[in-house]
Amino acid sequence: MPQTETEHESDAPARSRVEQAGAFVKRVLGIDGRSPRPSVADALHGDETEAPGLNVHETRQLHWIRLFGATGAVLMAIGALGAGAQPVLQNPVQGLRLLGLPARMTSATLSMTLTGTVMVVLAWLLLGRFAIGNMRGGHAPRQLSRSQLDRTLLLWVIPLTVAPPMFSRDVYSYLAQSEITARGLDPYAIGPAGALGVDNVLTRTVPNIWRDTPAPYGPLFLWMGRGITWLTGENIVAGIFLHRLLALAGVGMIVWALPRLARRCGVSGVSALWLGAANPLVLFHLVAGIHNEALMIGLMLAGVEIALRAVEGTEPIRGRVLLLLLAGATLIALSSTIKIPSLLALGFVGMALARRWGANLKALVSAAVLFGAVTVAVTVFVSTASGLGMGWTQTLGTATEVRSWMSIPTLLGLGTGLVGVLLGLGDHTTAVLSLTRPIASVIAGFITLRMLIAVLVGRIHPVGALGVSLGAIVLLFPVVQPWYLLWAVIPLAAWATRPVFRIPTIAFSSFVSVILMPNGAEYEPFMIVQAAIATTIVSIALIFVTRNRLPWRPQPSTTGQTDSVGA
Repeated sequence: MPQTETEHESDAPARSRVEQAGAFVKRVLGIDGRSPRPSVADALHGDETEAPGLNVHETRQLHWIRLFGATGAVLMAIGALGAGAQPVLQNPVQGLRLLGLPARMTSATLSMTLTGTVMVVLAWLLLGRFAIGNMRGGHAPRQLSRSQLDRTLLLWVIPLTVAPPMFSRDVYSYLAQSEITARGLDPYAIGPAGALGVDNVLTRTVPNIWRDTPAPYGPLFLWMGRGITWLTGENIVAGIFLHRLLALAGVGMIVWALPRLARRCGVSGVSALWLGAANPLVLFHLVAGIHNEALMIGLMLAGVEIALRAVEGTEPIRGRVLLLLLAGATLIALSSTIKIPSLLALGFVGMALARRWGANLKALVSAAVLFGAVTVAVTVFVSTASGLGMGWTQTLGTATEVRSWMSIPTLLGLGTGLVGVLLGLGDHTTAVLSLTRPIASVIAGFITLRMLIAVLVGRIHPVGALGVSLGAIVLLFPVVQPWYLLWAVIPLAAWATRPVFRIPTIAFSSFVSVILMPNGAEYEPFMIVQAAIATTIVSIALIFVTRNRLPWRPQPSTTGQTDSVGA
């Protein structure tokens, strides 16, 4: 029977609620068309043009900035002989009359290392004057050239390359897990103590917390580590050197890809390199600390750049262009077999490809199938060829055993548990963490979904969306180490130019770089206080002595001949 007018009227509120719910979902997902409110892209990104080269006076200042930072790096390298994360056994300087002296002067070498750390950070901040301008968002009237920045970065890296490991002992876990792999054992089922024995020369240097835990790294990294073990055996110094070469290769890929991605985003390549590659977190934790994030981020960014050459080009995706797309996707997939979070980059490149193909369901499915096939092929090949299998997918949560104060959900859980103890309610930290961590994961997943959709509809560049998503994942991850921040900082350096991003990033990078102990562990409180006082006094004295040579104070814009040759 036909519906009466009354029945139609009674259905109207229900339809209205459905329409409102649909509109709300579209608004939440970001598929409701252009919003009058500022978007994430508006808040973080603005085009940035290259500035003219430095004049003669500024080039002279750059020379002194370069030397100031290099002196700090040399002090760090010397101090690391006594204050670095040296091996328990096979320490090559132990017992030597001169080189072994720093190990017997712990307070002095700690002060020396911290002073060098502060000098490098200050030099980096001064260098920013000639890369991005002042901290309030003013653009530099003149800018150092790419070659000047490259030579400065190289000069600061070289001393850290020959120094003992610093700020972390993870490289010793790399060596032990590589030895386990070389012996034909499963590093994803057994830790260094069980596989090698607690008295093994490699196990002795692994931090206690990781001696009985399986490897949390992907098969590609341990496959390369097995090759290093084949070359070096149980020689710790040689193994450290070869692992540092891997880290330097990753940093080299970052330096290659970052300015190219910046140009795609309308950002100055020099400013992106300054914030992303010359960042003290990169120097201290990827080069000096030898973390495998260098290789992961390097492969990821190189893959994104190569893939976007095909996606953002005008030629049909076939032949050479298709090969570029597949090569870029392969590099990203390879990076995920070092650490899994980099696989997210393939999703954003896929969304950009789907947008080029029409941004419809068919395009989305086609891009997903293409990149899914690449991911499966690369993962299966690496896992099979390395002989390690897929066990690495079961140990991805190994790092969550650590409670990190830099993780927002962990910090909330620890704070709530502490309040409960103070109020006499008992320690419920574990129970609270079981709530905060899943909630944080859901929020991070939602932000990532929003960014994927934003790339599909053209609201944000895939490089920016990748950086924002990785930033959400890092901050909301159960465990955050200082070098994890580079997952987001380096991609965002190529896209985000607003002060709302740069100022906190610069401040946090500087702060975290100077508060961590160079031995990757802890010192007695009185030693830290002594070293902090000595470092403060020496730093103030250095600023006073160099007040006429380095641009410590904002200087008025001066006109002059630009330096066309470089320094």
